[in-house]
Amino acid sequence: HARMIQESSEGTLRLFTGIAIPPAIISRLDELVRRLKPLAKIRWSPASNFHITAKFIGAWPRYRLDTMKESLATLKGSGIFRIAIRGLGFYPHARSARIFWAGIEGGAPLAALASRTDQACAELGVAPEKHAYSPHLTLARIDKPSGLDALHEAIALDPNPEFGEFDAGCFHLYLSRPGSHGSVYISLAEFPL
Repeated sequence: HARMIQESSEGTLRLFTGIAIPPAIISRLDELVRRLKPLAKIRWSPASNFHITAKFIGAWPRYRLDTMKESLATLKGSGIFRIAIRGLGFYPHARSARIFWAGIEGGAPLAALASRTDQACAELGVAPEKHAYSPHLTLARIDKPSGLDALHEAIALDPNPEFGEFDAGCFHLYLSRPGSHGSVYISLAEFPL
């Protein structure tokens, strides 16, 4: 990873923390995306990018990477907890959508992880979150919310699909690196819950 990290611009890294999703669930989500892709010209996320964000950190100086890792390593986890991925929706709402998402249900332990990560990052100078934590899995980004009728119709046929459940036992510090087909996410460190 070291070589890749050196390629990022001007000594800053684009970072976030999140939870990896098991391959079986990713393949179910990927199947859905493959089925829906022809229905809308929007920016679909590659399956390799599916994850649950706990905290978006943004630009972070490379020379302070170890400080960030050390801070995240001290977070007290709530232990292993269950996450379910089900349902589909649009943010902020269907008719003026910016994001097409799959729902994440992680309850209080996931919200607590997001809150503790936010706090740890704030102590290092990262701006704290202004909005309540609302976990979702981004399936696509939408530049213009027009031409989505076929997508809306397809979703209406199965509005609350189940993609699976898993036990989250750790979270990651990810590097988001620009690539030719959108961002590439690389895990820089893993922290047990």
